[in-house]
Amino acid sequence: MSSLSKQSKALEARLKAIPGEVLDEVRPALVKGAEEVAGNMRALVPVDEGDLQASIAVTGPGDTTPAYASDGGRRTANPNEALVTVGNVGVRHGHLQEFGTVKQEAQPFMLPGFRLAKPRAMRRIQRAIGKAIRNAARGAI
Repeated sequence: MSSLSKQSKALEARLKAIPGEVLDEVRPALVKGAEEVAGNMRALVPVDEGDLQASIAVTGPGDTTPAYASDGGRRTANPNEALVTVGNVGVRHGHLQEFGTVKQEAQPFMLPGFRLAKPRAMRRIQRAIGKAIRNAARGAI
């Protein structure tokens, strides 16, 4: 049996051999999963005026997060990721709703929304990866 580091290097070499076209086939599944997370978050967020709910946004692979998001709009999603952000220029209290304050009890909506959508999104992504790899192996890509 080979060492763990040798196995890791072998796996890394195999993953690098997967063509970029496979990644192109997986992107729709990534975005759809992020949209499901965002939809769950919108359904769970406490609605007073609806501004926090309307501020939930999805950033697809290769796109840049909005200016108000983490890293001030300088964060570009990698080719294999989709991001969900909460807040905008006028709405900057999502984290306060999620975790609460000294004067306000927490009303979580981000983590529960993610946890609800994760199993389905993971299955979709795994199916897309498997299909794309099978297509690549057949030369269909």
